[in-house]
Amino acid sequence: MAACNLCPRGCNADRQQGKIGYCGVSGAIRVARASLHMWEEPPISGTNGSGTVFFTGCALRCVYCQNRKIALADLGETISVSRLAEIFLKLQEKQAHNINLVTPSHYVPQIVEALGKAKQQGLVLPVVYNTGSYEKVETLRMLEGLVDIYLPDCKYYNSELSARYSNAPDYFEVASAAIAEMVRQVGTPVFEGELLKRGVVVRHMILPGNTKDSKAVLKYLHDTYGDDIYISIMNQYTPLEAMKDYPEINRRITQREYKKVIDYALSIGIENAFIQEGETAKESFIPDFEDSVLL
Repeated sequence: MAACNLCPRGCNADRQQGKIGYCGVSGAIRVARASLHMWEEPPISGTNGSGTVFFTGCALRCVYCQNRKIALADLGETISVSRLAEIFLKLQEKQAHNINLVTPSHYVPQIVEALGKAKQQGLVLPVVYNTGSYEKVETLRMLEGLVDIYLPDCKYYNSELSARYSNAPDYFEVASAAIAEMVRQVGTPVFEGELLKRGVVVRHMILPGNTKDSKAVLKYLHDTYGDDIYISIMNQYTPLEAMKDYPEINRRITQREYKKVIDYALSIGIENAFIQEGETAKESFIPDFEDSVLL
C-alpha cells in the first residue's frame, strides 16, 4: 500500500502512511457495520442471515450508490486486523450462514491476514466477496483459496453509461475480466440444501431508461457462462438526493421496464436466475449506517 494499485484506479497513494486513495480511505481498516443481514439472495441469506461486514470507502463510487454514506467514507470505525478476525468469529457464533465482505477491494491485504487468523481460530463458514466488480485480476488472485462465493455486480455494458455514473469508461472491460477470474477460482455453483456454499452469483441492477444495456449485460453473461453462474436481476434501484443532478435516472424503474428485462432473460434461455418481486425499491433495503453496529 505504499503506492496503492489494488484497484484499476491505480492512484499510487501511500495509504500505508495514512494518505487517502481514490477509494476515500487510508490503509487503516474502517468498518461501518457488521451484523446479520437478511436482504441478500435467498441461498446466501438463508433463514439466519448473512454475516455482513460493510467496509468504508469504495473505488467505484457510483453516483446512485445506495450505500453512499459509507462509499464516500463519511462513516466507519477504525479497527485492527485482529479485531476484524474477531468480528468474523462473532458472526459465526451468531449462526450466520457465511461471512459476507461488502465493498472489500481496497482492504484485500488486511482481509487476507484477518481471514488467516480467523481460520486458525476456528472459522469454517463460507466467505462471500461482495463487490461492484471494478477489480484487478491480480488483486483477486490474492484471495484464491480464501473466498468460496463471489457476489459481483455487472453494472454496465455501455462505456458511456459507466463513464457518466461511475467515472469508469473501462468498467465493462475490467468487470468482465474480474468475473472470469472469479469463475476460474470457485467454479460452478455448489449447494448444501438451499444454501450456496461455493460459486458465483452475478448481480445486475436495472437503471431507469436503460433496459437495452441490461439486455446486453444479460446476453454477455449467458453467452459466456451459461448455467455455470447464477444471475440476480434486480429492480431495487432507489433514486436518492444525489439524483437531482442526473434527472434521466431520478426515478424508480417501472414494472414494464423490469418485465421487459425478465422476459428477455427467459427468451435467451437464462434459467439460473433470481428475480425480485413486489416493491423492493424502497429505502428500507438500505441499512442505517448512522447507527453503527459492530459486534
